[in-house]
Amino acid sequence: MFQQQLRIPGPTPIPERVAEAGRRPMINHRSAPFTRLLGEIIEGIQWAVESKNKVLIFPASGSGGLEAAIVNLLRPGEKALFCSCGAFGARWIQMARRYGVDVVELKIPLGQPVIPEDVQFVLEQDPEISTVYVTHNETSTGIMNPVADIARVVKQKQKLLVLDSVSAAGCVPMPTAPEADVVLSASQKGWMSPPGAAIAVVSAEAMQKAASSRLPRWYLDFSLMAQAQAKGETVTTPPISVLYAMHEALAMMREEGRDEIFLRHAAVAAMTQAGIEALGFALLAQPGYRSRTVTAVLHEGGKEALGQLRSQLMQKGVVVAGGQGELADKLFRIGHLGQVTPADIVSVLCSLEDVLAGGDGMGSGKGVAAARSALAAFTSSPSPTPTQHSRPSRKST
Repeated sequence: MFQQQLRIPGPTPIPERVAEAGRRPMINHRSAPFTRLLGEIIEGIQWAVESKNKVLIFPASGSGGLEAAIVNLLRPGEKALFCSCGAFGARWIQMARRYGVDVVELKIPLGQPVIPEDVQFVLEQDPEISTVYVTHNETSTGIMNPVADIARVVKQKQKLLVLDSVSAAGCVPMPTAPEADVVLSASQKGWMSPPGAAIAVVSAEAMQKAASSRLPRWYLDFSLMAQAQAKGETVTTPPISVLYAMHEALAMMREEGRDEIFLRHAAVAAMTQAGIEALGFALLAQPGYRSRTVTAVLHEGGKEALGQLRSQLMQKGVVVAGGQGELADKLFRIGHLGQVTPADIVSVLCSLEDVLAGGDGMGSGKGVAAARSALAAFTSSPSPTPTQHSRPSRKST
């Protein structure tokens, strides 16, 4: 059977034992077996993100989690800072404006990160801002923001911090001192499971704020879900098959080890980016802030040539993502999160080299050689956190 290598930012490939777990028979979601299942998943997520904060699981996509973080924490007319460095930051702003939030937008040029100094500047200029929303990993641009540094700035100003960590949680270290008040993720990313479960890791301060929020909600209500989960249940029918899969995926993650998962993602990211650059492509993301879960590759050939490249890769069994929004015809994206190994990256680069060589199997080998060199360098001196380069001073736009 033809095996497709799915290298997009999500959904990610599902390991066979996870897929098998998802095929288990249905159970009563108001029963002792379900209570055990839910409790073990919650404990596993807390382990993965290094937090004791409350874990709430909603039957939704990652965007459902983003909306939940708005409707539970804000009131109509309340000021909130949204840091936008790509398509998903922009989506968050659209949601907030529909709910009547007074959005203060910190708009970052595509390919550049949100930097703590900019956040601090905006908060000092506008002390009425109550909550700061930041995309941890912007999959449309391949940027991973320095959220630990941003968290320190936000908490010094005694504001709430919300992270869209949909494509980062479970793959990279999370800020722990201080923690974000809400960390959002989704089952189909680093958790190696089918779509269908949105995850919110919520601090006591955020739960307290949710109790007084005045935006309308029911399906995504933090308090309702917390009350149900305290009894070992969920408010509505949960995606039981997805939860079976997540339970098994978390078991696999524990077997590998949290630090080992983080280092593996860092290693395959370094391989991907070194290999791509060796083949003559440029990367959109600024050095020092490049994502460990997705690489955005600039392509100057235009819409037709870009489509042809992706089509030819697909014929070889490699599926990469296109660009989004104004970047739709300017780049392609390689996802490397979840169950991904150095061998997977070598396979992708081999296929890409073959396509670039006209499909005759006579690729230059430069990309694969660079990737292997990057892996060797990384293995000899792994760095658990990305090196941060210069941080240009920017003002809100």
